[in-house]
Amino acid sequence: MQLGMVGLGRMGGNMAARLRSAGHTVIGYDTNPALSDVPDLAGLVARLGDGPRVVWVMVPVQFLDGVLDDLAGRLGEGDIVIDGGNTKWTGDQARADRLGRRGVHFIDCGVSGGVWGKEYGYALMCGGDAADVAVVQPIFDALKPEGEVGFVHAGGHGAGHFAKMVHNGIEYSMMQAYAEGWELLEKAEVVHDVPAIFDSWREGTVIRSWLLDLIARALSDDPHLEKIRGYADDSGEGRWTVDAAIDLGVPVPALTAALFARFVSRQDESPAMKLVAAMRNQFGGHAVQAESPSLGEV
Repeated sequence: MQLGMVGLGRMGGNMAARLRSAGHTVIGYDTNPALSDVPDLAGLVARLGDGPRVVWVMVPVQFLDGVLDDLAGRLGEGDIVIDGGNTKWTGDQARADRLGRRGVHFIDCGVSGGVWGKEYGYALMCGGDAADVAVVQPIFDALKPEGEVGFVHAGGHGAGHFAKMVHNGIEYSMMQAYAEGWELLEKAEVVHDVPAIFDSWREGTVIRSWLLDLIARALSDDPHLEKIRGYADDSGEGRWTVDAAIDLGVPVPALTAALFARFVSRQDESPAMKLVAAMRNQFGGHAVQAESPSLGEV
């Protein structure tokens, strides 16, 4: 297939590369001219030629509506726009309606895989009409991991981003549990090699996971996580998950506690948050903050 990719940053650039390696034609646009194949969105749409045209948008949510409005004025009947960003699901139906008035179809797609997705594939959770999903299925098939799983048509507009939101809420909880266990092991004088313990858990245990693999990787580089601050940001999905749980009357104490633990990390130094920050850096390339030098080192 041929498609346009708007946003060629850490995720969008790698996704474009994976699609090209699968034989698809990708025309990319980014505000950084060094990354772009075209000078602007008008040039992108022009290069896509006749419809039905497909445009995948990977931009921060604060720029999303501006991009969609620009595209809506340039696309036409039967064209499809996919929003693959971490967008709050509650606005998806309104965006679908707004584009639909111009005959443009809309799919929301949660994407997980971080900086490793280019090599191993991305987990995709999409929402929208089944007919539109079928049109772009070859794109999803190229992006997903090999095998039977890794893609789901979760439901109507908003379902894809809702599924990704809950995925990230669960991720918060898992990361926090690993981090608290690490801090407890670090404090115990009877334990002599915490990195080796985490490494041993990677096979045969009920808590083995990709996150555990990434922890072992992080600890091999910095066994006591002395090079980074115990500060972990949140990008919104954890808050939205808790909001949705409140709206639906679903108790999510683990997810809520994990979100609040990140708030704590921004107030005082937290040893557990060092591991959360390290994991975010390993799977998503998120920046870590270096420890401030002591007075004796200045």
